[in-house]
Amino acid sequence: MDKNDIRNQIKSRKGLLSQTEKAYAAKCVFDRLEQSAAFLLAENVLLYHSLPDELSTHEFLDKWGTRKHFFLPRVNGVNLDILPYDRSKIALGSFHIEEPTGDNTANINDIELIIVPGIAYDRRGNRIGRGKGYYDRLLCSTSATKIGVGYDFQLIGEDIPSEEHDVAMDIVITDRRRLVIHHRKKEQYRKK
Repeated sequence: MDKNDIRNQIKSRKGLLSQTEKAYAAKCVFDRLEQSAAFLLAENVLLYHSLPDELSTHEFLDKWGTRKHFFLPRVNGVNLDILPYDRSKIALGSFHIEEPTGDNTANINDIELIIVPGIAYDRRGNRIGRGKGYYDRLLCSTSATKIGVGYDFQLIGEDIPSEEHDVAMDIVITDRRRLVIHHRKKEQYRKK
């Protein structure tokens, strides 16, 4: 299957979920995330402000908002700016996504952990997004740990076609499992 076929298949599966199933899956995923060393050790975390078809991040932001420094992305042309999360400074932005407002942008190098939404993931950590490349442009410039989150059916059995500019996840967390990816480049780097 190509990326658009996978997007359509996942969209259909998401359409079958009840609100109860969505809420339960989000709780399972974010409970697993809370227990990960990457989350426990990180002070500065880039998260997404969820769309209706994504795992909801709203309760997680409320729960941890006073204990961690959360940042949210904001579309700026073809790139993403990073701004501190402040519930009182959220407005509807590009693509009808609630985004942070203001001029207080952060540097990607200050972020230790990035929680990345996606349409699908494979066992090598490859990700399919919505097709605009915003996250790939952002992720290629950071060494922060990258965790992809989604429903278990979003972790597909076949390899996702990837291109040179695509950035793989370090960990994928679903409502049923956590998959740690061992990238060859990182393993080779550690040996030196």
